[in-house]
Amino acid sequence: MIPSTSKKRPRVPYNRHSTVSTTASLRSTASRSTSLSSTAALIDSFPDKTISENSKKLRRTSSHPLLSTAPSSSSTTTTPFNDANTADVILRLFLDPTAPIINFSDSVYSIDNNNQSNVQIYLHSPILRRSKYFSALLSDRWQHSKENPDSAENKIDHYLIPLKLGVAPGSIEVHLSVLKLLYTNDFNNVINSAAAALDILPVALKLLFDECADYCVKYLEAVPWSEEEEKRVINLIPYLREEESEELLARVSPAKYDSCEEMLHGLILAAIHSSSNMAFVKAFVAKLLRDFSSRESARRVLEMAFETSLKIVKESLEEYSSPNFRGDHNETEAIQRLNLHTAMTNGKHLLWLVERMIELRVADSAVKEWSEQDSFTADLQRAFRDDAWRNIVPGFPAVLLRCTCRLANAVASGTILAARQVRMKLVKDWLPVLIVCKDSAFSSMLPSHKSLYLELEETFLRIISTLPMSDAQVLLQQCLSFSTRNVEDCPHLVTAFNTWFRRATNQPQG
Repeated sequence: MIPSTSKKRPRVPYNRHSTVSTTASLRSTASRSTSLSSTAALIDSFPDKTISENSKKLRRTSSHPLLSTAPSSSSTTTTPFNDANTADVILRLFLDPTAPIINFSDSVYSIDNNNQSNVQIYLHSPILRRSKYFSALLSDRWQHSKENPDSAENKIDHYLIPLKLGVAPGSIEVHLSVLKLLYTNDFNNVINSAAAALDILPVALKLLFDECADYCVKYLEAVPWSEEEEKRVINLIPYLREEESEELLARVSPAKYDSCEEMLHGLILAAIHSSSNMAFVKAFVAKLLRDFSSRESARRVLEMAFETSLKIVKESLEEYSSPNFRGDHNETEAIQRLNLHTAMTNGKHLLWLVERMIELRVADSAVKEWSEQDSFTADLQRAFRDDAWRNIVPGFPAVLLRCTCRLANAVASGTILAARQVRMKLVKDWLPVLIVCKDSAFSSMLPSHKSLYLELEETFLRIISTLPMSDAQVLLQQCLSFSTRNVEDCPHLVTAFNTWFRRATNQPQG
């Protein structure tokens, strides 16, 4: 769940991937004066001797590449970074050994023993004041100095500003990079990847360095993220102002509740209507459906597409079987051809949708819908008794019978648990269509069609065996057309009748 940003939230300090820091209250106006006063008190607690001793104990890390005093070529100021001769502020960075280790994205962070845990650098208050945190902190210190002008602490030339860091690898390096950006404004070169922006942004928020924070946000808006980087972005969004997080939220937060289903439905329509690379597109969309986390959402979008395609096939067949127009012969033939081609095209769509629904085991509604097509199957019988379709869409009967066969097989195998009435109606409505197709194609039956008819015959007989004997008696009599010249060539029909007669000879129970 992505946090809402309807209200402006205070920026909070940085702990690599966490929100824990001692300067969190600086973003809040109500607690700013209290926080700064406590910081000033902490600064004042260091006597002259302590400062000088600490200065000796802390390593002067001017050899560190981030502490180079040479001004950057893109620097906006000629004041050198970390220059002890001109600095009026000593800034001490140190790792907080009491801070908890943060578990983020299943990775436990710990301090690298090779990293320096204490760094002392020399900075300049006019430049530090670009950061609202330092500006407020220094103003508080100066106000305190005016109140106690003769105190021993105020005779020190440098202010010691302790900045506590949470335990995380590279935290000092990131802080040094941000501090150097106060001098250089070299955002283009320093913030050159999503990972760098995500490291720097929390520190910029912590120090209230708005210019740097804004650049990080704009950079993140414009570049791709890895999955782990996206998690970090989502964790940071609550600490940005509403106007800052708007673009980031738009990328990771759906605009509508049903956007996933809308996307899936669009992909399904694109797959079944694709004119180029159709097989590849269908295979890819089928994989997306298999991998989609919500089976119910997949069910709804597939059912929606199924109902749409079935409706088009039915309307086209109805217009073909019962034409309601007048015109010359050529115009009539053209319209009839168009109706058959429309039915054929959407019949192929139905077959692909049925296969996807069975694969995902969400074809229950499709089976029920297919079993309630007495008017549609009557139109099919009229159409297939006419030879006109043979020269226009010769494969159309096979497409619809394959849809029937896939659904009937799923019912017979128990993949779909259909009610008795559904099973009975499925056979009752579609058995006559099978018989008409066999009769009309008897003299010119393709081998592939012959195997399809035989498979559907066997499947219908298996479903009939699951029905009450009274229903089975009526339907079996219609299956006599399954017989062949050689009785041995139709063992499925022989088995079905033997089963019925065996049951009929049983003594009534109960």
